[in-house]
This record gives sequence, structure tokens and C-alpha cells, in this order.
Amino acid sequence: MSQGTVAIVGAGQAGHQVAMSLREQGYAGRIVMVGDEAHAPYQRPPLSKAFIAGNAGPESVALWPEKLFADRRVELITGKRVVAIDRAHRKIALDDDQVIEYEHLVLATGARNRPLPVLGADLQGVCFLRTVDEAVAVRARLPTAKTAVVIGAGFIGLEFAASAVKMGLDVTVLDVAERPMGRAISKSMSEVFAREHNKMGVKLLFNTQVKHIRGEAGKVTGVETVEGQIFPADLVLIGIGVIPNVELAATCDLPVQNGIVVDQLMQTADPHISAIGDVAAHPNVFADGARIRLESVQNASDQARCVAHRIVGKASTYTAMPWFWSTQGDLRLQIAGLLTPGCTEVIRGDINSSNVAIFNFKENKLICVETLNRPADHMLGRKLISLELPITPAQAADLNFDLKTLLPTPAPAAPAS
Repeated sequence: MSQGTVAIVGAGQAGHQVAMSLREQGYAGRIVMVGDEAHAPYQRPPLSKAFIAGNAGPESVALWPEKLFADRRVELITGKRVVAIDRAHRKIALDDDQVIEYEHLVLATGARNRPLPVLGADLQGVCFLRTVDEAVAVRARLPTAKTAVVIGAGFIGLEFAASAVKMGLDVTVLDVAERPMGRAISKSMSEVFAREHNKMGVKLLFNTQVKHIRGEAGKVTGVETVEGQIFPADLVLIGIGVIPNVELAATCDLPVQNGIVVDQLMQTADPHISAIGDVAAHPNVFADGARIRLESVQNASDQARCVAHRIVGKASTYTAMPWFWSTQGDLRLQIAGLLTPGCTEVIRGDINSSNVAIFNFKENKLICVETLNRPADHMLGRKLISLELPITPAQAADLNFDLKTLLPTPAPAAPAS
């Protein structure tokens, strides 16, 4: 086991998990984590939900109490940016002229908000919601806001919309796509979420594009679409996706392609450098080996564990099954597996309710399970897909069929000696 320095660029979920897993695996060398935000590693999922609705500070979403970094000998450098990688001499340079030598480098640089290139996007009251500082800014505006326009009907946009309408705001969501969360969920589940958001009081408008964010005296007043519709707003949230932070890798000639290119061990073209999390373009067995990026806590954590194991000499390929979740008001969406074009949707439960599951089959093989407020079906779906257990569409659709009967029978316990 090498006991040199492991340098981690990025202090998010993935970077934090690498450091934690290395210590859990007995790594005794130096660990240095560099983050460009002023905060210690924190959780992003609560930011668009409980955090903006409450009064808790950034410490409420911290992944570790700061004392633990010292206790586990993880050197945390916050508010600094890595500006260069010297692969030949295995060094990184920070923007304060500090230089750190490494035995292994982990790039967990994540992603950044995709900007909306329209006039008025820089007005006061136009917000994003990816970082804790952005969440603090949004939360400060909510008590006095009356009307909000959300641009983008993805997870973040809809999570915010559900929180904002519950706080009494008039909320409209605009999207260029034809349905909510169109890249992530099936058509049937999209229709369920559109219906349920309408019940909450959220107004949804699809197949439209923003032309102009309107304002007066430097403050946002509304959003105008290309069709000429104007939606009043004193708060606008932009949630149109992210851009992977590949620039640092590109400057030292590591291959990039919609992310930093890695193999099944999460290793880049340089054996001393790994990339993980939102920024890693990796071959995924659940996508038939296609190179993809996944933006989820599960993916960040599992890829971090994969790298930590390789560093301590226990290398194994990344084969973790993708799973995701999103909480939008009282709607708890959970997804196991990856949805691909051409799936056959099988409904389990009442599609007209807020308690339903959709089992997605391809060539009679279960590849993805989406559940709404059905956590037991989600857990069973994860097991069925990960273990590649046979299930028929008829069994999935039959509420009287016990899915647990498809699971392997546990081996009997050994008799006591």
C-alpha cells in the first residue's frame, strides 16, 4: 500500500467520500482536499427543499463536523482554486502560489450551473440553486417574494417550485421540453408529476423558450417567452442543467469528452490521476458499456469508494447500479437503473394516484424501476435489477403478485457449535 500524498481537487460529496473511504480502508498517508468554496464539504440535495424553507445555517448540511477533518488527518483547504497540474512532477499549484506534491491525484471538480444566455439574466432577483451560498441568497428573497418563475423543469426546478408554492408564492415553471424531467423519467411518470404539481398550484408551461428576462431599476419584474407571453416575477430561478468542470484536466492534456474520460477503475489516461462524480465520463455497465456522466449522490459516493479501494491495492471495476431520488413537496420519486429509449412501461398501482410504480422493460428484461411514494417497490426493484433476476411484465403489473418471491432464498444459518 502506497503511503504517499493523495490530493483531492474538489470538496463536494465525491471528494469527501474519497477521504473518508481512504481512512476507513486504513490508508495512513497524507490526504489533502482543496475546495474552491469557502465551506467544508456539504450535502446539496437539501438545498432546494428543507434548507431554503428553514432557518438553519450552512452547518446544517455539513457532511462532517469540522473537528473530524483534524481527527482523521484530512487537510482541508477551502476557498482556494487549483490552477495547474504538473503531471511530470506530480504537483498541483493553487491560486495562492501554494504547491502540493502528490502520489495520487483525484479530480472531483464537479459541475457548474449552465447559464441562460438571454438579456436580463444578470438582474437582481435572478438566482441559481446549486451551492449553499446560492441557497442562502434564494432563502433570503423568499419571505418577500410573491411571484416566482422557474426556468427548467428538472429535479432542482421542480423541487424548488414545490417548496416555493408551499410557502405561498405564485409559481410558474417554463421549459423548452415537452414534459417535466423528460431526460430522466418515463412519459407516464412525467404525466403523473405534471398532474400532481398542478394540484399543488404550480403552473407548468412546456415547449416554450425564454426570450428575455424583464426588469426595472436593475431588479427582475418578469419573464418573456419567444411567443410573447409575459410572466410577472420578483424571483426567477434558473435550473437548466450543469456543465462539467473539465478545464483543469484539459489544460494538462487529459482526454475530455462531456466530462473527464476515465476507465472502469475511474482512472484517467494518467495512472496517477483519477476522476469521479459529476465530472467523470465513465463506461457504465447499466448503459451497455456506453460512456456517460451521472449526477447523483450515489454515483459520487460509489465512484469515490472505487478509487479509494484502488489506491490501497484492492482494485475492482465500477459496477454500482445507478439510483436517484427527488423529493418535491409530498412527492418522493425514486429511480433504480437507467431509462433508455424504446422501453415498455408497465404500471404497478394506480396511475391516477400519487402512489404508483413504473417498471420499464427492454426486450423483456427489467432495466429501470420508477416509484412514487412506494419505497418498498423501489428497494425490490433495485435488487431485481442489480441481481438480474427474471421478472415478467405480467408479474410487475399484478399487485397481488409478491415481488419478494423472486428474490433468492437466504441460506440457512449455520448450527451453533
